[in-house]
Amino acid sequence: MTVRLRNLCRYVLLCVAVLGPRAAFAHPAPFSYIDLQLGDTAIQGTLVIHALDAAHELMVEPAERLHDATFLATVRTRLEAILGPRLGVRAGGPLVPEWIGIEPVPDQQALRLRFRLTAARPGSLTIQPRLFPYDPLHQSFVNVYEEGELRQQFVFSASSAEKTYYTGTRQGALAVMKTFIPSGIEHILIGPDHILFLIGLLLLGGSVTALVRIVTAFTIGHSITLSLAALNLVTPSPAFIEPAIALSIVFVGADNLVRGGGRDLRAWIALAFGLVHGFGFANVLREFGLPREALGWSLFSFNVGVEIGQLGIVLVVASLLAAIRRHNAAAGYRVAIAGSLVVIAAGTYWFVERVFFPGGA
Repeated sequence: MTVRLRNLCRYVLLCVAVLGPRAAFAHPAPFSYIDLQLGDTAIQGTLVIHALDAAHELMVEPAERLHDATFLATVRTRLEAILGPRLGVRAGGPLVPEWIGIEPVPDQQALRLRFRLTAARPGSLTIQPRLFPYDPLHQSFVNVYEEGELRQQFVFSASSAEKTYYTGTRQGALAVMKTFIPSGIEHILIGPDHILFLIGLLLLGGSVTALVRIVTAFTIGHSITLSLAALNLVTPSPAFIEPAIALSIVFVGADNLVRGGGRDLRAWIALAFGLVHGFGFANVLREFGLPREALGWSLFSFNVGVEIGQLGIVLVVASLLAAIRRHNAAAGYRVAIAGSLVVIAAGTYWFVERVFFPGGA
């Protein structure tokens, strides 16, 4: 045997050694299926997995041995111990499955396991199965049922984040509110462009009635477009919306400088540009994820959160500016002019950044 031939043989043997085990366990459908039936006192579950995945975890060869009910009974406890922690179902805390039975499904090359999760109908279920981490292509399909009807379907891959199902109960509505109200508050408080727009509207002060009109107009404007965009009825590109938000900030600052003693148009400005800002809120809300089964409550709750955050900003800023004006009217005027210039500068910076350097730091 020549040196070249010996090297070729060694290469072939190496390929067999490396690829052989993978080929043995590869299968055309690396999927698992989880059905969750929500009841008043417990969740009834069914898990269908491919026999080859189970065989890999149990180190059983050939995998067809698992189609024998007698043999399957001997490894059932081991398999349940492996899969239990990987189901990844939580309702407040982790839910530990109580396994009820297992059976082979030879015509599907699969195994069907039945289990029970002890939990009175929860307000929400958080789900993140990681059943077979050895296979990066594996996917888990989860179906959630209530009152015998399919309410939600999720698909999980190795990189999927956890997902939450909100039940159709009073507890479910409360769970939605507990999730989305804080999210709305957080979004406006960490959004410097939204905050600066509001501050720009407040710099010139005014009566309580005037400020209420401004805030109400902004609320109406962004509530309309938030709902339209979150429901995918109108979905303008962020490439247009983000620069438009920046321009709205420039506009309100410039209006403060040129308005003088003219007519107060701030409520109309708030309404018009509130429509633009609503699309910005909706982009965040879509990324956060709207629960299909509680769409109305999630939209309402997120909007309430935005309003709470907005009112907090208005109360603090308006009170501070009013205190400055009461102490020294000239100082209050200078603060309004300087603040408006800052608003214009920041809005201009964001506009340039978002138009010419999108996605930049």
